[in-house]
Amino acid sequence: MKDRLIIFDTTMRDGEQSPGASMTREEKLRIGRHLERMRVDVIEAGFPAASDGDFESVRAVAQAVKDSTVCGLARANELDVRRCGEAVRPARSPRIHTFLATSPIHMEKKLRMEPSQVVEQAVRAVRWAREYTDNVEFSPEDAGRSDIDFLCRILERVIDAGATTINIPDTVGYTLPEHFGQLIRSLRERIPNSDKVVWSVHCHNDLGLAVANSLSAILAGARQVECTVNGLGERAGNASLEEIVMAVRTRQDVFGCDTNIDTTQIVPASRLVSTITGFPVQPNKAVVGANAFAHEAGIHQDGVLKSRDTYEIMRAEDVGWKTNKLVLGKHSGRNAFKARLQDLGIELASEEALNAAFKRFKDLADRKHEIFDEDLQTLVTEEDNDQLESEHYRLVALTAHSETGEQPFAKVVLAEDGKERHSEAHGSGPVDAAFKAVESVVGSGAELLLYSVNNITSGTDSQGEVTVRLTKGGRIVNGQGADTDIVVASAKAYINALNKLHSKLVRINPQI
Repeated sequence: MKDRLIIFDTTMRDGEQSPGASMTREEKLRIGRHLERMRVDVIEAGFPAASDGDFESVRAVAQAVKDSTVCGLARANELDVRRCGEAVRPARSPRIHTFLATSPIHMEKKLRMEPSQVVEQAVRAVRWAREYTDNVEFSPEDAGRSDIDFLCRILERVIDAGATTINIPDTVGYTLPEHFGQLIRSLRERIPNSDKVVWSVHCHNDLGLAVANSLSAILAGARQVECTVNGLGERAGNASLEEIVMAVRTRQDVFGCDTNIDTTQIVPASRLVSTITGFPVQPNKAVVGANAFAHEAGIHQDGVLKSRDTYEIMRAEDVGWKTNKLVLGKHSGRNAFKARLQDLGIELASEEALNAAFKRFKDLADRKHEIFDEDLQTLVTEEDNDQLESEHYRLVALTAHSETGEQPFAKVVLAEDGKERHSEAHGSGPVDAAFKAVESVVGSGAELLLYSVNNITSGTDSQGEVTVRLTKGGRIVNGQGADTDIVVASAKAYINALNKLHSKLVRINPQI
């Protein structure tokens, strides 16, 4: 029998560290339930010590998820570990993941600790974690640039202290596949008690090698891979879950292991994460990109028509691709709407939330004849955004005018803490004018870093999904909006970002 490769998803923790990708409690619950449906083994739900909100989000996921292990991250100090222990305590299968830097540059410049102090602190952290669960993971941060003799020393000690998983992170994406595989092999051979733990890897994509490094580690004996949906993550991102899973599944002639993942849930997971975070998937992205199974070259088309496997090494259906399915229309009732949300794994918090979402659906159905699953995902995400406790600004009305030879202008009515305010402005286009009109009311002083538009489904009546990224005072947020009118969608996205800037707590984002 083949070994099982454990899939450890950190979309809600490391993926959330992408600038602007912070998720609400409800959004984390939606992602967590889908990861559970996909049969992900371990779900890292967040960093409980970062904020009260993150603590509550991790705790909510721990309560909701039953079939996957729920994990929280903690720095190697007592406060973090105990906070994490309390957050994951409700889980049927809880895990605490603690970490401490081990590279010379990190120990000297960041920790300002001697190597012997680092070893003792790591051992203490594992022992604190063992008071809450016997499922404890330890990561030597920046292992890719650490001295191997020191790694052997500290890892032997934390295994003796009770760690059950040892994760080797390439924190800054520095290593190369051959070297990283050899590092895993050497650690397993040199550490006397290495057979008592599961060996894991966590690779960053700064040089575009996260997946390659992870696969090299699997060949060297690693049996857990930490990864994210769509490769989401800070800087250049993390190893992509979908690429890891399908590489191992497709090349069973090479890998002596396989995952337990239901691969038909991969594309729906990709779309869900993209919708919630506002990070679109590039068309040529492996496995989940829109062009991943498209063939334009004549010689390729001819080959595929004659025999599919001439140019396709996996089936589109196996990863969840299918033709957009019409699910609902303007005459569909509330029960049909609720049933389809349940089929998509969407659970709304209350009857009031369901009624509000159904009203949105009816409004959309009046403007768009065919309603697809992607529309429903976006609709519910918008509902979540609108129900933020700190919704300080709300778009009441928008008029935009654009005419050849004339300067575009926009008029907006904006509610600020329930009080309506009116404004108008000219711009280089209707979207620019709308943003300037909003700013004349708000006066946020935020800098626009990104404006991105994507169609949610096909057709000229498709909703446009807009992502706006703003920065102010070192804080970066993403705002999202969707509408069949792209100017309205843009204004919604801009206001959504302003609400996040107004309310967002400062987060502590560790790097591993």
